[in-house]
Amino acid sequence: MKTTARFAAAAVAATVLFPAAVMAAPQEANNQGYVIENNGGAIVTSGYGLCWHDSEWTSARAVEPCDLINKPVAAVAPTPVAAVPTAAVIAAAPPSPPPAAVQPVPVKPLPQTIHFSGDALFAFDKAVLKPEGKTMLDGLVRQLDGATYDTILVTGYTDRIGTAAYNQKLSERRAQAVKDYLVSKDVHVGRIEAEGRGKTQPVTNAGDCRGAKSTKVIACLQPDRRVDVQMTGSRTVASSL
Repeated sequence: MKTTARFAAAAVAATVLFPAAVMAAPQEANNQGYVIENNGGAIVTSGYGLCWHDSEWTSARAVEPCDLINKPVAAVAPTPVAAVPTAAVIAAAPPSPPPAAVQPVPVKPLPQTIHFSGDALFAFDKAVLKPEGKTMLDGLVRQLDGATYDTILVTGYTDRIGTAAYNQKLSERRAQAVKDYLVSKDVHVGRIEAEGRGKTQPVTNAGDCRGAKSTKVIACLQPDRRVDVQMTGSRTVASSL
């Protein structure tokens, strides 16, 4: 062929320059587009494995190892992941413990004390309830109606005028008079206690109300003359007195 003849001189020159490097590639003679030997039709390569293209070479005629040929890459299927059953996932995780129930702490209410003026309940140096004193105690009875209580303690006090023994007895009689009136209004007698403390716990200070017994001193000592009603229970009553 003309093409073969045209590149024959180039092949010879290559042989002269690289006498030991020129060899025939193991391709067939029908691979057109490369310089081939006249006698065997094999593609001529240099000692570095290079091939020579002729004028008829196209990428469609490319052969290896002279030229790299792009080959389709087989798609690699992803490795299947075994699905974990939902029930297995739930079984693998330990169940969360239920929140601890908050137990209400019982709170015992503080005792509630209502202070009654001794002069409002009784006349001076007396232990008989006055009508206005009974009216005040009626208000207490209305508050106790339907309330839950454990005990009611009635405590009587006097001022410092008079002897300790006399005042002790007077305070006891006044406390008992209040208790008796509450019982007469259907307050449970077994839950009411009455006691007197005489002049042992005055409200006024020692330097107050100086002087002998007089109208002025008696008026000054009025806070000491009192009756306290203390209620203790699961539900105490509110005082409006």
